[in-house]
Amino acid sequence: MLEALSLVAGLSWASGLRLYLTVFVAGLFEHLGLVHLPDTLAVLGSPWLIDVAAALAVVEFFADKIPAFDFLWDAIHTFIRIPVGAVLAVGAFGHADPALLTVAALAGGTLAGAAHLAKAGTRALINLSPEPVSSWVASATEDFGALLGIMLALFVPLLCLVLIIVFHCVPAGHCHGS
Repeated sequence: MLEALSLVAGLSWASGLRLYLTVFVAGLFEHLGLVHLPDTLAVLGSPWLIDVAAALAVVEFFADKIPAFDFLWDAIHTFIRIPVGAVLAVGAFGHADPALLTVAALAGGTLAGAAHLAKAGTRALINLSPEPVSSWVASATEDFGALLGIMLALFVPLLCLVLIIVFHCVPAGHCHGS
C-alpha cells in the first residue's frame, strides 16, 4: 500500500509540474526493468509512448523557458495536467475497489492541481519581472523538483510521502487542524 500511495502522490504531484517528463521517466524505467509499475500503468513502458512523452518533454522544457509563452503553455495544460494526474493516481492503485479508485482520482487530481496552480501562479508573477534569469531559474527548479519527485516516488516511497505532506500541508496549516 505504501508503494501505491507513493506512486499516487509522486506521479500526480510531478505531473502537475512536468507532465511529459513524468510519463517519460516512469515509462522508461518500466521499459528498462528498473521499476515494476502496476499492470494498470504498464502501458507507460510502451516504446511509442516513451518516444512521444520524450518529444513532448523536450518541447515543454523549451516552452517553459520563454517568458509569456510559458504562461500560455500553463494555461492550456491546466486542462491536461490535472486530469492526467488523476488518471495516474487511479492507475497506481491497479485493480482496487471502485471507492478507493475514486478517492485516488480525487487525491491525484488535487495534488496535480496544487502543484500546477502553484507553478503557474508563481511563474505569472515572475514573468512580470523584466529580466529573464528569474524565469529560467524557476523553470530549472521545477525541472529538478519534478524529476526528484518522480525518483522519490519510484525508489524512496516513504520519503516521497513525507515530503509531499510537509510541502503541501504544513505551510497551509492543514495538517494541524487549522
